[in-house]
Formats: sequence, structure tokens, C-alpha cells
Amino acid sequence: MDAGDRPGRLAVGVLGAGKVGSVLGAALAQAGHHVVAASGVSDASQRWAAKRLGVLPTRPEEVVKAAELILLTVPDDALPDLVNGLASTGADLQGKLLVHTSGAYGLSVLDPAARAGALPLALHPVMTFTGRDDDLNRITGISFGVTAPDPLRPIAEALVIEMGAEPVWIAEADRALYHAALAGAANHMVTLIAESQELLRGIGVEHPGIMLGPLLGAALDNVLRLGIAGLTGPVVRGDAGTVRKHVDALILAAPEAADAYIALARLTADRALAAGLLKPEEAERLLDALGGNIWT
Repeated sequence: MDAGDRPGRLAVGVLGAGKVGSVLGAALAQAGHHVVAASGVSDASQRWAAKRLGVLPTRPEEVVKAAELILLTVPDDALPDLVNGLASTGADLQGKLLVHTSGAYGLSVLDPAARAGALPLALHPVMTFTGRDDDLNRITGISFGVTAPDPLRPIAEALVIEMGAEPVWIAEADRALYHAALAGAANHMVTLIAESQELLRGIGVEHPGIMLGPLLGAALDNVLRLGIAGLTGPVVRGDAGTVRKHVDALILAAPEAADAYIALARLTADRALAAGLLKPEEAERLLDALGGNIWT
């Protein structure tokens, strides 16, 4: 049986056919659902609607009218106004699946639409999308942070699995902390590595990515397998003199990076001490080198 002939196929509309919306719409289309309409404000969104989803961009009200499943893939700060706008303008939401992809929001942001008869789902893909053509391939095997009313859990699970991913259930009250954990790891890692590359270039390292790649790959593998027990480096060794040299060098080269280094070194020392990897006397020397106390 062809994917498009399977029962339960839905007409999909995308409100915000950007980096995320165009990819998830395409993933649902690969699963046999039918993308029938999409909207997008930017030139890139309109191109992606045509190229990835095979539809010409149209007005949001036309997307809602044509679809049975509506993806709300707009920036987090725009989501409440979008939902309120759909509800207040009297859009026909009765019985339609309304799916947002925000990590920080749960179901409550969809309450105005739910009161108008929409069926709310929060499906957040745990992946970074850059707008490149290979983004669609990145969905396979990833997790989705899912929040859904109990009667809709089977539908939420089926949609995620159809896209080749794994549903992980997140309680409504935990959405902000869940997203903070993800953003803290992924987004701040990018900032830290970009800063490291810039510092290395500044001292004449021509290809810092080649230098950092094996080190960072090993560090990531260690922490994913071992947690804090995979920690290496001067903090866990209690090398206070080395840590002080780092701080002094950074203060001269990049003061804003020095502030971040000190904050992260304190957190690292705190975690290492709690895990029994660092002795209290070593922690005290590190605190002196960092110029403050890690305990409150």
C-alpha cells in the first residue's frame, strides 16, 4: 500500500513555513500526509513552502480553512499572539489538530484555540535546524518533547513515530526547565566553541576547528556515557595555578570570555566536589584562583 493510501492521512497546513515548519511539513508528507497549504512572511519561508512543501504560500486563514492538522511553527514570542488571533477572528478550529513546536511552551498557550474546539498538541523536535537542505535527514532518530492531553497521546505518539523520531513525554509544568536544559547544552556550546575558535585564531592557529574537533568529540562522548565522571582537565585535577593562568590570559585577551570561564569553572568545581571527584582542599584553592566562593 502506498503511503498516501494509508488510512488516517491528514491534510496538513503550516503557519510559518520557515526552517522548522518546512522540515516538519516535509517529514509528515513523507509519512503519507498531504501538505495542502502554508504561510510564511520572509522570502526564505515562501521559497521553502514552494520547494519543500510543494505549495504556494497563502494567507493564514486559508491555511486553517484547508487543513485538518495545523503546524504552528513561528518563533516562541510570536506564538501567543498567533493563537489568540486565530481564536479571536473566529477561524474554524473545531476538531482540528493544532500543533506547536515550541520547547518552552506546553498546552496552556493553546487554551484560547482549545476553547474554540481545537485539539492541542505540543511537539518539540530536539534538533537544531539551520535552513540547509539536509535538515530533513536530521529528524530520523531524534527525540520530540511531547505534551498532550491524555485522549490525544496516541495521536501525538503516532505523528512523532511517523516522522522517524521518538516521543518523550514532558509534563506541562516542566516545559520551561526541559527547554532550558536543551538550550543551555546546545546553544551555549555553540557560543563556547565559537569563542574558543576565535581565541585560537587570534594566536595564529589557522584551522581551529581541526584542532578542536577530536577533543570536543571525545569530551561529548565521555559526558554522554559517563556524566560528570567523564570530566577531565585542570579543575577536576585541582590545578589552581593553571586555572589562574587561564583567567589572567582571558582578562587580557577577552574580558567577557573571562567572566564566562570563571562562572563555568565555579559550576564545574561545584559539580566535581559534589561527585567526590575533587577534594575540599583542592576546591578551596580553586576558589581562591577564581576570586570567590562557589557556595551560597
